[in-house]
Amino acid sequence: MPRILLAAALVLSATSAMAQTNGTMLQYFDWDSNGDGQHWNRVKNSSASWATKGITAFWLPPAYKGGAGASDVGYGVYDIWDLGEFNQKGSVRTRWGTKAEYIAAIDAAHAAGIQVYGDIVLNHKTSADLTEWTTGVRVDQNNRNTEYGGDVSLQTWTKFTFPGRLQADGTLKYNNFKWNWYHFDGVDYAQNLGADGCTNCRIYKFRGTGKAWDTGVSTEKGNYDYLMGADLDFAHPDVRSHLKTWGVWYTNTAKLDGFRIDATKHISASFFNEWLYHVRQSTGKTGAFAVSEYWSSDINELNNYVNSVNGTSNDKMSAFDVPLHARFQQAADANGGFDMGSLFNNTLVAAQPTRAATFVDNHDTLEGRALYSKVQDWFKPLAYASILLRQGGYPTVFLGDYEGVPGKVANHSWVIDKMLTGRKFHVYGVQNNYFDNSNVVGWTHEGNAAHWYGMAVLLNDNRSSAGSKWMKVGSGHANQCFNDVTGATTATVCADANGWGNFQVPAGKVTVWVRTGKFGRNSG
Repeated sequence: MPRILLAAALVLSATSAMAQTNGTMLQYFDWDSNGDGQHWNRVKNSSASWATKGITAFWLPPAYKGGAGASDVGYGVYDIWDLGEFNQKGSVRTRWGTKAEYIAAIDAAHAAGIQVYGDIVLNHKTSADLTEWTTGVRVDQNNRNTEYGGDVSLQTWTKFTFPGRLQADGTLKYNNFKWNWYHFDGVDYAQNLGADGCTNCRIYKFRGTGKAWDTGVSTEKGNYDYLMGADLDFAHPDVRSHLKTWGVWYTNTAKLDGFRIDATKHISASFFNEWLYHVRQSTGKTGAFAVSEYWSSDINELNNYVNSVNGTSNDKMSAFDVPLHARFQQAADANGGFDMGSLFNNTLVAAQPTRAATFVDNHDTLEGRALYSKVQDWFKPLAYASILLRQGGYPTVFLGDYEGVPGKVANHSWVIDKMLTGRKFHVYGVQNNYFDNSNVVGWTHEGNAAHWYGMAVLLNDNRSSAGSKWMKVGSGHANQCFNDVTGATTATVCADANGWGNFQVPAGKVTVWVRTGKFGRNSG
């Protein structure tokens, strides 16, 4: 698979040396991250350290005011124009801090040579300021195309007036747009109906001219437009125009280098072709990175989505490789019964390596989350080797895996640090793949003119037996010796006169072999 360098993930002011560094994104938060309002300050104070480790981009959490105020992680969107500046929903700051602290954190990241991607949550809004009356119909939660019981009057929380941004002249600061029921397609709660007694129909689709579920969304549940809260109507021209205006303002205000876009399977694909093109052109950031969270482990569905939003150079979007995450989970749960030779089968990184953002776990996959699908801790080093130490895809390190999440995830910082160094200095040149065994698989990098010292990586999901494999490290490493930098074994392996070595791996482990004494060095 061809490797993806930083490309869109390079900071524009990066030095030529950094421009040759493999790009790596850090998801710099999880659901359990400290909500003390100091997160932006922690980002600012740690940027230089992360850059030294090999992180080239931060995916930061949603920065705008959520419906739960200072306790909201950011996905219960209330006001996208409030970045922690106005006293709304019980606080000025967001869970993560104030607007000034957010901008300071981004400035510090840029000074360290790290790009910043904003988390864009546009599918829904929550915690409206007022109710209003409209008409709708109940639909089946499991098939949103099936209606029940005829039209009903609904008292809905869909009127957003943002009193915290109100100025003396009666307008709202930054933008005077106010939301009403006709800007949405539906809700899952009506004040006048209370609990409702209708089985499988606590979703209400609005009636009215032009009202219908959006097209171009996932066909799961018949039509998966509706996810939660007050569901935005992306067919409404005022909604599309307003979000494009906001996208330009937010990108310029926060000096963003790209976007992580939430819940795209629930939003018309055509909208993001339009939105990305407009934002990139209007801000002059035509190469701004964009990655979609389209949650599907079906490679055909994911391929179709990626292709549908990649019409021109100015609306191209990557996607998180959910199928690969699913393969990691299956392999971990199988405890040695998984066919490791098929690890990358039917994954986005295999099909479209320059459009795949690879990851192991994220904030939505741990215990207690709707997308729970955690990769077991024993397999995490093998999984991180598979995304950080290969030349396809754009890998993401999850803060929860790095620091650990009490009761959910162990701290894997030591081994991830080793792999970040390996990626920064050694994942270059010809990549030779050895996926010819159900348990023990591996690959090598032969290095190139700028990065002399290659690497050999071996994975073994058999938790009871060690393994080994002859792999080619290249004639440039003939008669040279290698050591495992993970500490899984203290053995030394020397390549033969043809540049082949018999590399070893203990049971249930990963070994990462680099020329003796050369780890973390490009040359010399």
